[in-house]
Amino acid sequence: MVQLLEVQTSQDWFSIASSLSQELRTNAVERDIKGGIPNFEVKKLRQSGLLPLVVPKEYGGIGANWVEALNIVQELSKADGSIGQLYGNHLNLTALAHVSGTAEQKVRYYQETAKKNLFWANAINTRDTRLKLSVDKENFRINGIKSFGTGISIADLRVFSALQPGVDLPIIFAIPKDREGLISNEDWDNFGQRRTDSGSFTFNNVLVKRYEIFGPAEPPENAFSTFLGIIAQLTKTYVYLGITQGAIEAAKEYTTTTTKPWITSGVNSASKDPYILYHYGEFWIQLQAAISLAEQAAQKAQSAWDKGLGLTYNERGEVAIAVFAAKALATRVGLDITNRIFEVMGTRATGNKYGFDRYWRDLRTFTLHDPVDYKLRAVGDWLLNNELPLITQYS
Repeated sequence: MVQLLEVQTSQDWFSIASSLSQELRTNAVERDIKGGIPNFEVKKLRQSGLLPLVVPKEYGGIGANWVEALNIVQELSKADGSIGQLYGNHLNLTALAHVSGTAEQKVRYYQETAKKNLFWANAINTRDTRLKLSVDKENFRINGIKSFGTGISIADLRVFSALQPGVDLPIIFAIPKDREGLISNEDWDNFGQRRTDSGSFTFNNVLVKRYEIFGPAEPPENAFSTFLGIIAQLTKTYVYLGITQGAIEAAKEYTTTTTKPWITSGVNSASKDPYILYHYGEFWIQLQAAISLAEQAAQKAQSAWDKGLGLTYNERGEVAIAVFAAKALATRVGLDITNRIFEVMGTRATGNKYGFDRYWRDLRTFTLHDPVDYKLRAVGDWLLNNELPLITQYS
Protein backbone atom coordinates (compact mmCIF):
# COMPACT_ATOMS: atom_id res chain seq x y z
CA MET A 1 0.00 0.00 0.00
CA VAL A 2 1.28 3.49 -0.86
CA GLN A 3 2.46 5.38 2.22
CA LEU A 4 0.37 8.46 2.87
CA LEU A 5 3.41 10.52 3.83
CA GLU A 6 4.59 10.29 0.22
CA VAL A 7 1.48 11.87 -1.26
CA GLN A 8 0.26 15.42 -1.10
CA THR A 9 -3.37 15.88 -2.10
CA SER A 10 -6.63 15.20 -0.30
CA GLN A 11 -7.63 12.94 -3.21
CA ASP A 12 -4.61 10.76 -2.47
CA TRP A 13 -5.50 10.56 1.22
CA PHE A 14 -9.08 9.65 0.45
CA SER A 15 -7.98 7.04 -2.10
CA ILE A 16 -5.82 5.33 0.51
CA ALA A 17 -8.68 5.43 3.02
CA SER A 18 -11.05 4.00 0.43
CA SER A 19 -8.65 1.15 -0.33
CA LEU A 20 -8.30 0.38 3.38
CA SER A 21 -12.07 0.53 3.82
CA GLN A 22 -12.59 -2.03 1.07
CA GLU A 23 -9.99 -4.30 2.66
CA LEU A 24 -11.60 -4.03 6.10
CA ARG A 25 -15.01 -4.81 4.66
CA THR A 26 -13.91 -8.25 3.45
CA ASN A 27 -13.56 -9.66 6.96
CA ALA A 28 -15.70 -7.23 8.98
CA VAL A 29 -18.32 -9.86 9.85
CA GLU A 30 -15.73 -12.30 11.17
CA ARG A 31 -14.01 -9.63 13.26
CA ASP A 32 -17.36 -8.45 14.62
CA ILE A 33 -18.21 -11.98 15.77
CA LYS A 34 -14.78 -12.44 17.32
CA GLY A 35 -14.66 -9.09 19.13
CA GLY A 36 -11.52 -8.48 21.16
CA ILE A 37 -8.53 -6.20 20.75
CA PRO A 38 -8.27 -4.39 17.36
CA ASN A 39 -4.64 -5.36 16.65
CA PHE A 40 -5.32 -6.04 12.98
CA GLU A 41 -7.19 -2.79 12.39
CA VAL A 42 -4.65 -0.51 14.06
CA LYS A 43 -1.81 -2.28 12.25
CA LYS A 44 -3.54 -1.47 8.97
CA LEU A 45 -3.94 2.16 10.00
CA ARG A 46 -0.22 2.37 10.77
CA GLN A 47 0.70 0.86 7.42
CA SER A 48 -1.63 3.22 5.57
CA GLY A 49 0.11 6.32 6.91
CA LEU A 50 -3.18 7.85 8.02
CA LEU A 51 -2.26 8.33 11.70
CA PRO A 52 -0.63 11.81 11.42
CA LEU A 53 -3.42 13.10 9.17
CA VAL A 54 -4.31 16.27 11.12
CA VAL A 55 -0.83 16.96 12.47
CA PRO A 56 0.26 20.27 10.84
CA LYS A 57 3.02 20.05 8.27
CA GLU A 58 5.35 22.26 10.31
CA TYR A 59 5.46 19.49 12.92
CA GLY A 60 6.10 16.74 10.38
CA GLY A 61 2.50 15.70 9.77
CA ILE A 62 0.25 15.67 6.73
CA GLY A 63 -1.66 18.83 7.54
CA ALA A 64 -5.16 17.80 6.47
CA ASN A 65 -7.97 20.06 7.60
CA TRP A 66 -10.99 18.81 9.53
CA VAL A 67 -13.27 18.70 6.48
CA GLU A 68 -10.85 16.35 4.73
CA ALA A 69 -10.24 14.31 7.88
CA LEU A 70 -13.94 13.81 8.58
CA ASN A 71 -14.54 12.54 5.07
CA ILE A 72 -11.91 9.90 5.73
CA VAL A 73 -13.57 8.99 9.03
CA GLN A 74 -16.82 8.50 7.11
CA GLU A 75 -15.12 6.37 4.48
CA LEU A 76 -13.56 4.04 7.06
CA SER A 77 -16.83 3.82 9.01
CA LYS A 78 -18.60 2.47 5.92
CA ALA A 79 -16.68 -0.78 6.28
CA ASP A 80 -16.45 -1.03 10.04
CA GLY A 81 -18.06 1.13 12.71
CA SER A 82 -15.40 0.07 15.20
CA ILE A 83 -12.51 1.32 13.08
CA GLY A 84 -14.40 4.54 12.36
CA GLN A 85 -14.75 5.18 16.07
CA LEU A 86 -11.14 4.25 16.87
CA TYR A 87 -9.72 6.40 14.10
CA GLY A 88 -12.00 9.36 14.79
CA ASN A 89 -11.03 9.30 18.47
CA HIS A 90 -7.37 9.11 17.50
CA LEU A 91 -7.59 12.21 15.29
CA ASN A 92 -9.29 14.22 18.03
CA LEU A 93 -6.71 13.20 20.61
CA THR A 94 -3.73 14.10 18.42
CA ALA A 95 -4.98 17.70 18.57
CA LEU A 96 -5.65 17.70 22.33
CA ALA A 97 -2.56 19.68 23.27
CA HIS A 98 -3.30 22.15 20.47
CA VAL A 99 -6.43 23.40 22.23
CA SER A 100 -5.99 22.57 25.90
CA GLY A 101 -2.28 22.15 26.44
CA THR A 102 0.74 24.36 26.80
CA ALA A 103 2.79 25.57 23.84
CA GLU A 104 5.47 23.03 24.74
CA GLN A 105 2.95 20.17 24.85
CA LYS A 106 1.54 21.16 21.48
CA VAL A 107 4.96 20.95 19.84
CA ARG A 108 5.94 17.78 21.67
CA TYR A 109 2.85 15.70 20.98
CA TYR A 110 2.42 16.82 17.38
CA GLN A 111 6.07 16.04 16.59
CA GLU A 112 6.07 12.68 18.39
CA THR A 113 2.85 11.57 16.69
CA ALA A 114 4.26 12.30 13.24
CA LYS A 115 7.79 11.05 13.83
CA LYS A 116 6.85 7.82 15.60
CA ASN A 117 3.55 7.16 13.79
CA LEU A 118 1.75 7.01 17.16
CA PHE A 119 -1.78 5.78 17.73
CA TRP A 120 -3.82 7.54 20.44
CA ALA A 121 -6.74 6.21 22.49
CA ASN A 122 -8.66 7.38 25.52
CA ALA A 123 -10.85 6.74 28.51
CA ILE A 124 -11.67 10.33 29.43
CA ASN A 125 -15.30 9.57 30.39
CA THR A 126 -15.65 12.31 33.00
CA ARG A 127 -18.91 10.79 34.29
CA ASP A 128 -16.91 7.90 35.76
CA THR A 129 -15.34 9.42 38.89
CA ARG A 130 -13.65 6.33 40.32
CA LEU A 131 -10.16 7.26 39.16
CA LYS A 132 -8.25 9.35 41.72
CA LEU A 133 -5.04 11.36 41.44
CA SER A 134 -2.69 12.10 44.35
CA VAL A 135 0.55 14.05 44.64
CA ASP A 136 3.80 12.06 44.81
CA LYS A 137 6.69 14.49 45.32
CA GLU A 138 7.22 16.14 41.93
CA ASN A 139 4.84 13.82 40.11
CA PHE A 140 1.49 12.09 40.69
CA ARG A 141 0.02 8.64 41.29
CA ILE A 142 -3.27 7.25 39.95
CA ASN A 143 -5.45 4.62 41.59
CA GLY A 144 -8.93 3.31 40.80
CA ILE A 145 -10.97 2.18 37.81
CA LYS A 146 -11.93 3.90 34.57
CA SER A 147 -14.54 2.56 32.13
CA PHE A 148 -14.95 2.89 28.36
CA GLY A 149 -11.24 2.66 27.61
CA THR A 150 -11.75 2.61 23.85
CA GLY A 151 -8.68 1.27 22.04
CA ILE A 152 -6.45 1.64 25.10
CA SER A 153 -4.97 -1.87 24.91
CA ILE A 154 -3.35 -1.22 21.54
CA ALA A 155 -2.56 2.51 21.86
CA ASP A 156 0.88 4.10 22.07
CA LEU A 157 -0.46 7.08 24.03
CA ARG A 158 -3.36 6.68 26.44
CA VAL A 159 -5.44 9.65 27.60
CA PHE A 160 -7.44 9.47 30.85
CA SER A 161 -9.28 11.76 33.25
CA ALA A 162 -8.99 11.55 37.04
CA LEU A 163 -10.15 13.57 40.02
CA GLN A 164 -7.85 15.20 42.55
CA PRO A 165 -9.15 15.98 46.05
CA GLY A 166 -10.06 19.64 46.35
CA VAL A 167 -10.07 20.21 42.57
CA ASP A 168 -13.46 20.56 40.87
CA LEU A 169 -12.47 19.91 37.25
CA PRO A 170 -11.09 16.55 36.11
CA ILE A 171 -7.36 16.25 35.44
CA ILE A 172 -6.53 15.07 31.91
CA PHE A 173 -3.26 13.25 31.29
CA ALA A 174 -1.54 11.08 28.70
CA ILE A 175 0.74 8.16 29.54
CA PRO A 176 2.73 5.82 27.27
CA LYS A 177 1.85 2.22 26.59
CA ASP A 178 4.64 0.78 28.74
CA ARG A 179 3.67 2.56 31.97
CA GLU A 180 3.50 0.02 34.82
CA GLY A 181 0.40 -0.63 36.92
CA LEU A 182 -2.33 -0.28 34.28
CA ILE A 183 -4.40 -3.46 33.88
CA SER A 184 -7.08 -4.20 31.29
CA ASN A 185 -10.10 -5.90 32.85
CA GLU A 186 -11.07 -7.34 29.44
CA ASP A 187 -14.77 -6.83 30.15
CA TRP A 188 -15.99 -5.34 26.86
CA ASP A 189 -18.65 -7.72 25.50
CA ASN A 190 -21.39 -5.41 24.18
CA PHE A 191 -23.52 -6.20 21.15
CA GLY A 192 -22.03 -3.37 19.04
CA GLN A 193 -18.67 -1.69 18.42
CA ARG A 194 -17.21 -5.04 19.33
CA ARG A 195 -13.73 -4.33 17.96
CA THR A 196 -13.13 -1.14 19.94
CA ASP A 197 -12.10 -2.98 23.12
CA SER A 198 -13.98 -0.36 25.14
CA GLY A 199 -13.77 -2.07 28.51
CA SER A 200 -12.57 -0.87 31.90
CA PHE A 201 -9.05 -0.49 33.27
CA THR A 202 -7.68 -0.73 36.80
CA PHE A 203 -4.89 1.59 37.96
CA ASN A 204 -2.53 0.33 40.65
CA ASN A 205 -0.40 3.28 41.78
CA VAL A 206 0.32 4.33 38.18
CA LEU A 207 2.93 7.07 37.81
CA VAL A 208 1.94 10.26 35.98
CA LYS A 209 4.68 12.78 35.38
CA ARG A 210 3.89 16.46 35.74
CA TYR A 211 4.50 17.23 32.06
CA GLU A 212 2.04 14.47 31.08
CA ILE A 213 -0.88 16.44 32.53
CA PHE A 214 -2.53 18.65 29.93
CA GLY A 215 -2.89 22.33 30.43
CA PRO A 216 -3.65 24.82 31.38
CA ALA A 217 -4.37 26.11 27.91
CA GLU A 218 -2.57 29.26 26.90
CA PRO A 219 -4.29 31.61 27.57
CA PRO A 220 -6.43 29.52 29.99
CA GLU A 221 -9.70 31.44 29.49
CA ASN A 222 -10.57 31.39 25.80
CA ALA A 223 -13.31 29.95 23.61
CA PHE A 224 -10.86 27.86 21.59
CA SER A 225 -9.75 25.85 24.64
CA THR A 226 -13.04 23.90 24.60
CA PHE A 227 -13.47 23.69 20.83
CA LEU A 228 -12.15 20.14 20.54
CA GLY A 229 -15.35 19.00 22.27
CA ILE A 230 -17.29 20.32 19.28
CA ILE A 231 -14.91 18.60 16.86
CA ALA A 232 -15.46 15.35 18.78
CA GLN A 233 -19.24 15.70 18.40
CA LEU A 234 -18.84 16.28 14.67
CA THR A 235 -16.51 13.31 14.37
CA LYS A 236 -19.18 11.05 15.87
CA THR A 237 -21.63 12.46 13.32
CA TYR A 238 -19.39 11.34 10.47
CA VAL A 239 -19.00 7.89 12.01
CA TYR A 240 -22.81 7.62 12.02
CA LEU A 241 -22.99 8.75 8.39
CA GLY A 242 -20.36 6.22 7.36
CA ILE A 243 -22.11 3.34 9.11
CA THR A 244 -25.40 4.31 7.47
CA GLN A 245 -23.83 4.65 4.04
CA GLY A 246 -22.17 1.26 4.45
CA ALA A 247 -25.50 -0.30 5.37
CA ILE A 248 -27.18 1.07 2.24
CA GLU A 249 -24.34 -0.11 0.01
CA ALA A 250 -24.39 -3.61 1.53
CA ALA A 251 -28.17 -3.81 1.20
CA LYS A 252 -28.02 -2.63 -2.42
CA GLU A 253 -25.50 -5.32 -3.31
CA TYR A 254 -27.62 -8.01 -1.66
CA THR A 255 -30.88 -6.79 -3.20
CA THR A 256 -29.52 -6.73 -6.73
CA THR A 257 -27.87 -10.15 -6.48
CA THR A 258 -29.95 -12.25 -4.07
CA THR A 259 -33.32 -10.78 -3.04
CA LYS A 260 -36.45 -12.21 -4.67
CA PRO A 261 -39.34 -9.92 -5.69
CA TRP A 262 -42.54 -10.29 -3.66
CA ILE A 263 -45.01 -12.80 -5.13
CA THR A 264 -47.67 -10.14 -5.80
CA SER A 265 -45.28 -7.46 -7.07
CA GLY A 266 -45.92 -8.29 -10.73
CA VAL A 267 -42.22 -8.09 -11.61
CA ASN A 268 -39.49 -10.70 -12.03
CA SER A 269 -36.66 -8.78 -10.36
CA ALA A 270 -36.29 -7.33 -6.87
CA SER A 271 -34.66 -4.26 -8.39
CA LYS A 272 -38.00 -3.58 -10.13
CA ASP A 273 -40.22 -4.25 -7.12
CA PRO A 274 -42.14 -0.97 -6.65
CA TYR A 275 -42.03 -1.04 -2.84
CA ILE A 276 -38.33 -1.89 -2.74
CA LEU A 277 -37.70 1.04 -5.07
CA TYR A 278 -39.78 3.25 -2.79
CA HIS A 279 -37.70 2.35 0.26
CA TYR A 280 -34.40 2.85 -1.51
CA GLY A 281 -35.54 6.24 -2.74
CA GLU A 282 -36.42 7.20 0.80
CA PHE A 283 -33.08 5.90 2.13
CA TRP A 284 -31.12 7.91 -0.39
CA ILE A 285 -32.99 11.16 0.25
CA GLN A 286 -32.65 10.79 4.03
CA LEU A 287 -28.93 10.11 3.83
CA GLN A 288 -28.27 12.99 1.43
CA ALA A 289 -30.06 15.39 3.77
CA ALA A 290 -27.98 14.20 6.72
CA ILE A 291 -24.73 14.43 4.74
CA SER A 292 -25.57 17.93 3.52
CA LEU A 293 -26.25 19.20 7.05
CA ALA A 294 -23.03 17.59 8.29
CA GLU A 295 -21.00 19.17 5.48
CA GLN A 296 -22.35 22.60 6.39
CA ALA A 297 -21.40 22.02 10.02
CA ALA A 298 -17.92 20.81 9.01
CA GLN A 299 -17.26 23.94 6.98
CA LYS A 300 -18.31 26.12 9.91
CA ALA A 301 -16.18 24.09 12.29
CA GLN A 302 -13.11 24.43 10.05
CA SER A 303 -13.59 28.20 9.75
CA ALA A 304 -13.81 28.44 13.54
CA TRP A 305 -10.74 26.23 13.98
CA ASP A 306 -8.74 28.47 11.66
CA LYS A 307 -9.46 31.43 13.96
CA GLY A 308 -7.71 29.73 16.85
CA LEU A 309 -7.41 32.02 19.85
CA GLY A 310 -9.37 34.65 17.94
CA LEU A 311 -12.52 32.55 18.22
CA THR A 312 -15.28 34.20 20.26
CA TYR A 313 -17.69 32.45 22.60
CA ASN A 314 -20.63 33.39 20.38
CA GLU A 315 -18.90 31.94 17.33
CA ARG A 316 -18.13 28.75 19.23
CA GLY A 317 -21.77 28.47 20.30
CA GLU A 318 -23.06 28.99 16.77
CA VAL A 319 -20.84 26.20 15.47
CA ALA A 320 -22.06 23.97 18.30
CA ILE A 321 -25.67 24.49 17.20
CA ALA A 322 -24.77 23.52 13.63
CA VAL A 323 -22.96 20.40 14.85
CA PHE A 324 -25.75 19.41 17.25
CA ALA A 325 -28.32 19.68 14.45
CA ALA A 326 -26.21 17.57 12.11
CA LYS A 327 -25.60 14.96 14.79
CA ALA A 328 -29.28 14.73 15.68
CA LEU A 329 -30.30 14.18 12.07
CA ALA A 330 -27.51 11.68 11.39
CA THR A 331 -28.55 9.72 14.48
CA ARG A 332 -32.23 9.50 13.56
CA VAL A 333 -31.61 8.80 9.89
CA GLY A 334 -28.96 6.20 10.71
CA LEU A 335 -31.05 4.28 13.21
CA ASP A 336 -34.01 4.30 10.85
CA ILE A 337 -32.10 3.08 7.79
CA THR A 338 -29.94 0.47 9.52
CA ASN A 339 -33.13 -1.02 10.95
CA ARG A 340 -35.16 -0.90 7.72
CA ILE A 341 -32.59 -2.32 5.31
CA PHE A 342 -34.11 -5.75 5.94
CA GLU A 343 -37.32 -4.56 4.30
CA VAL A 344 -35.46 -4.31 0.99
CA MET A 345 -33.48 -7.54 1.40
CA GLY A 346 -35.95 -10.07 2.76
CA THR A 347 -35.95 -12.89 5.30
CA ARG A 348 -32.82 -14.69 4.10
CA ALA A 349 -30.77 -11.56 4.78
CA THR A 350 -31.18 -12.15 8.51
CA GLY A 351 -28.71 -15.04 8.29
CA ASN A 352 -25.87 -14.56 10.74
CA LYS A 353 -23.31 -15.26 8.02
CA TYR A 354 -24.15 -11.91 6.41
CA GLY A 355 -23.88 -9.85 9.58
CA PHE A 356 -26.15 -7.09 8.25
CA ASP A 357 -27.38 -6.39 11.76
CA ARG A 358 -23.92 -5.11 12.74
CA TYR A 359 -24.65 -1.73 11.17
CA TRP A 360 -27.57 -1.12 13.53
CA ARG A 361 -25.72 -2.65 16.50
CA ASP A 362 -22.64 -0.47 15.94
CA LEU A 363 -24.71 2.67 15.53
CA ARG A 364 -27.04 2.00 18.44
CA THR A 365 -24.14 1.25 20.81
CA PHE A 366 -22.33 4.43 19.80
CA THR A 367 -25.33 6.77 19.96
CA LEU A 368 -26.21 5.75 23.52
CA HIS A 369 -23.01 7.39 24.78
CA ASP A 370 -24.50 10.80 24.12
CA PRO A 371 -28.36 10.91 23.95
CA VAL A 372 -29.46 12.99 20.99
CA ASP A 373 -32.44 14.32 22.95
CA TYR A 374 -30.12 16.69 24.79
CA LYS A 375 -28.77 17.99 21.49
CA LEU A 376 -32.30 18.63 20.26
CA ARG A 377 -33.12 20.45 23.49
CA ALA A 378 -30.07 22.67 23.05
CA VAL A 379 -31.10 23.54 19.50
CA GLY A 380 -34.63 24.32 20.70
CA ASP A 381 -33.31 26.54 23.50
CA TRP A 382 -31.24 28.46 20.96
CA LEU A 383 -34.15 28.83 18.56
CA LEU A 384 -36.70 29.98 21.14
CA ASN A 385 -34.55 31.70 23.75
CA ASN A 386 -31.39 32.66 21.84
CA GLU A 387 -29.37 30.62 24.35
CA LEU A 388 -26.14 29.13 23.02
CA PRO A 389 -25.08 25.78 24.52
CA LEU A 390 -22.40 25.42 27.14
CA ILE A 391 -19.50 23.35 25.87
CA THR A 392 -17.22 21.28 28.05
CA GLN A 393 -13.65 20.60 27.09
CA TYR A 394 -14.09 16.95 26.22
CA SER A 395 -17.73 16.45 25.15
